[in-house]
Amino acid sequence: MQKFLIRFFDLFFSLTGLIIFFPFFLIIALLIVIDSKGGVLYRQSRVGEGNIDFILYKFRTMQTGADKHGQITSGKHSMSITKAGKFLRKYKLDELPQLFNVIKGEMSLVGPRPEVRKYVDLYTPEQRKVLNAKPGITDFASIAYANENELLGKSDNPEKMYIEEIMPAKTKLNMQFIKHYTIRNYFIVILKTIVRIFS
Repeated sequence: MQKFLIRFFDLFFSLTGLIIFFPFFLIIALLIVIDSKGGVLYRQSRVGEGNIDFILYKFRTMQTGADKHGQITSGKHSMSITKAGKFLRKYKLDELPQLFNVIKGEMSLVGPRPEVRKYVDLYTPEQRKVLNAKPGITDFASIAYANENELLGKSDNPEKMYIEEIMPAKTKLNMQFIKHYTIRNYFIVILKTIVRIFS
């Protein structure tokens, strides 16, 4: 029953969000096109529920091809982030296209953030349990590490820091969330995310 309700709320909020934000989608698309060369959407393969890859959608916030230099984006690599991209990232507006992923059933509004295959391959058997849940747009780990790029930007080796410190900590939070995944926590995460964005 809980799984059915969560899917219902996912669809309801996603469809409502797409209708409400449609004018903003057009404005954001225009800003991206004016600001830099390249497409409006950024597509990346991520690992979802059941260890199955899917294509995640975002508004493009970096110069085209910048992701080929590495999977980690930190303060030290901010030159590759466009002017419009900095604004979109600050208010998490670049995540809005993932509402399509939710509607397709590949993601939920709330759940562990999906990783790229490169880092999932580094998971321990215990950490792989997060792949038993549908990934989400936001979760407790995303809220706790909202300043992740700032932390990585202060490191001499951002990727090492991510793999050895941040990723294990976020995965631990995700596993705790999965164990206590309730409708109540679903709405708590959504509300905390909204507060975090506007604060």
